[in-house]
Amino acid sequence: MQVLKFGGSSVANAENISKVAVIVSKAIQKEATILVVSALGGVTDQLIEIGIKAATGNESYKEQIQLLEHKHLETVRALLHIQNQSATLSWVKQQLNELERVCDGIFLLGELSARIKDRLVSYGELLSSYIITAKLAEMSLQPVWTDSRQLILTNEQYGNATVQLEKTYANIDSFLARHPAQLYVAPGFIASNDKKYTTTLGRGGSDYTGAIFAAATNASTLEIWTDVTGMMTADPRLVQNPKPIEAISYQEAMELSHFGAKIIYPPTIQPVMKKNIPVWVKNTFEPDAAGTVIQQHAVSNNDIVRGISSINKIALLSLEGSGMIGIPGFSKRLFEVLAMRNINVILITQSSSEYSICVAINESDALLAQQSIDAFFAYEIENGKVNPVSVETNLSIIAVVGEQMKSHPGISGKMFGGLGRNGINVRAIAQGSSEKNISAVIAAADVKKAINVLHEDFFETTYKQLNVFIAGAGNVGGKLLSQLHQQMQYLKEHMRLQIQVVGIANSKKSILDDAGIDLTNWKSLLDQAPEADIHSFVASIIEKNLRNSVFVDVTANDTVASVYGSLLSKSIAVVACNKIACSASYANYKKLKSLARTFNTQFLFETNVGAGLPVIGTLNDLLRSGDKINKIQAVLSGTLNFVFNQYDGTIPFAQVVKQAQEEGYTEPDPRLDLGGTDVMRKIMILAREAGEPMEMDQITNEAFLPASCFEGSVADFYAEMEKQEAHFKELYDAAQAKKAKLKFVAVYDKGIAKVGLQHIPADSDFYHLYGKDNLVLFYTERYPEQPLVVKGAGAGAEVTASGVFADIIRVA
Repeated sequence: MQVLKFGGSSVANAENISKVAVIVSKAIQKEATILVVSALGGVTDQLIEIGIKAATGNESYKEQIQLLEHKHLETVRALLHIQNQSATLSWVKQQLNELERVCDGIFLLGELSARIKDRLVSYGELLSSYIITAKLAEMSLQPVWTDSRQLILTNEQYGNATVQLEKTYANIDSFLARHPAQLYVAPGFIASNDKKYTTTLGRGGSDYTGAIFAAATNASTLEIWTDVTGMMTADPRLVQNPKPIEAISYQEAMELSHFGAKIIYPPTIQPVMKKNIPVWVKNTFEPDAAGTVIQQHAVSNNDIVRGISSINKIALLSLEGSGMIGIPGFSKRLFEVLAMRNINVILITQSSSEYSICVAINESDALLAQQSIDAFFAYEIENGKVNPVSVETNLSIIAVVGEQMKSHPGISGKMFGGLGRNGINVRAIAQGSSEKNISAVIAAADVKKAINVLHEDFFETTYKQLNVFIAGAGNVGGKLLSQLHQQMQYLKEHMRLQIQVVGIANSKKSILDDAGIDLTNWKSLLDQAPEADIHSFVASIIEKNLRNSVFVDVTANDTVASVYGSLLSKSIAVVACNKIACSASYANYKKLKSLARTFNTQFLFETNVGAGLPVIGTLNDLLRSGDKINKIQAVLSGTLNFVFNQYDGTIPFAQVVKQAQEEGYTEPDPRLDLGGTDVMRKIMILAREAGEPMEMDQITNEAFLPASCFEGSVADFYAEMEKQEAHFKELYDAAQAKKAKLKFVAVYDKGIAKVGLQHIPADSDFYHLYGKDNLVLFYTERYPEQPLVVKGAGAGAEVTASGVFADIIRVA
């Protein structure tokens, strides 16, 4: 004997039922079969809605009954040849007339009791099973239909009845002996009690019905047919690339189904596990696919974790107080009061100090639980021994399940490390001594993100995904997007890293796409996007709550720099090309660094100092390895180095600066470069990274630009430089007279910093510094006389973008 159970999606309509009939016709060729079916797709919910409307005096329930009747009659007409329809149509009509009388009674009484509700919803399975039997009979398969209520005996707990298994098994054995056949059809979900009243086995109970029939007959197999190809490592509605599970143990399947895996109803496993009957989960719409087998011992694979699941709409009850410490039976009293109210406890955790105990329950039971516990412990609360129970809602439980987790170190660390890196706060933790399950209570809003983080950590052997949001789509931003697009395939193949740009914003508009923006067409997409400012862009980033999120600022805008804190506090990494945040007050700089540490994320700004050069990275490596910075000498402005390398008095100084701006070497306002402000910011950032709490007003700036150049607009600036050409020629001639070159040098030495134009002799490291190159000399305790040198291009959109790109990869 074998048992096949088909769910609501498998019998949703005549087309699907025809597929079921083909599967069944093939199955009975192997051995005798019991077919268990659910109601047509969506019918159980419709019946509940009809009952509620009738109970609340809403007469539209009659119209819904008519729609239900039409659905079933049309299914019969579509399934059966016209000459075979009459008897089935008549039976269906009779059942629906009876259903209407029941609803009329509910309407008159204005009440929908649990007992009547069970009777009401039983019509779904009765109708579908009878219609499917008629189809199988038309195919000459000679099915025997039976009403499961005559065989499956339960207690009187309506809505989720407990089965009296021994009596039920005896009933099934007796029925099969009296009616020998190759094919039996039975409605799932429904049963009856000793009083012959209809009961139900809980939503999803048709799986349980199948398991009961399988256990009663010592079946060779139980097949659960649904609309997915077996069990998956995670919910495919939440995870883009879930992996199929070929085999899983009974215990693992129970854990996953208990914690929200919808493929199989949790009580289903117990009856078949006792009889060691394998359970196959298969796809009605891909019948040849292997599916998943649930059995005593699943074949080991390379995955330590078998699957990840979750339960939503959870409330956390916390009872705490000094009066609990060392008092035997306190936990017993708590669970007693919950049991008396029929409140199911899903998760338990207690502190080792015995000062507090937490339990997770269904959110719908939270108010009743709170009132009951406070009333039960009223004496202790009144005397200050225990605090009133606290209730947190809008929570979920995520569970990582796998038999191979047992005695395997590091699983918990990997799980909570991944959650922590993504800013997912864990409210409570539970792990059984069997080590098959680690469960955590988190905010409901974080479930999708958490499942994806854990699935990537435990199952993604191909790549890690980084979700990147870029603010700034100008020169550097455009180069960065081009580099990202160019290198995406390389990163996937060689670094197992998928960088997905999911947001791009400029000063006026933004585009967002969780699936990734087409980087071949981002400009036109941004042009067509709705208007949005940086604050709405950041709000969207936080709301999306995607795993491994990185915000990249390639602007020079102070408003954009002001949002870093709100992003870091949500564990969203920040990569900043923009120097404003790190060169603002020292308090702001420290706050951002502290937020990154506190919320376990990264704040990277390598390009603040040397564009694509590893200046800050080198400095940090020195400090982390125990070295101490004594002095830094540097040419930190690619713009100024370019200008003074190009200027020889033959071409006006203003024209050389203009050329530098056109080639993308300057800040949007060139006066920040030429006035020394940009270099001041850079040496201050290096000093701060070296541990010096420095502010801008502590840096001496020996400016070379006349004060008049700073007045008015950028256009006025260029006009004034033309007027001051003699001044610039004089600076050049003075250096030439000493056979020296002009370089704008920054110096940090024992807590003091200054910047200014210097005459550089031929024996200096700075003398042979050409084009837009930067040069940084680190004098440290390990490099006291011969400094550690970092040299290379320090300006330009391409190299700056590459530096930002490198920081993005460091985040990963």
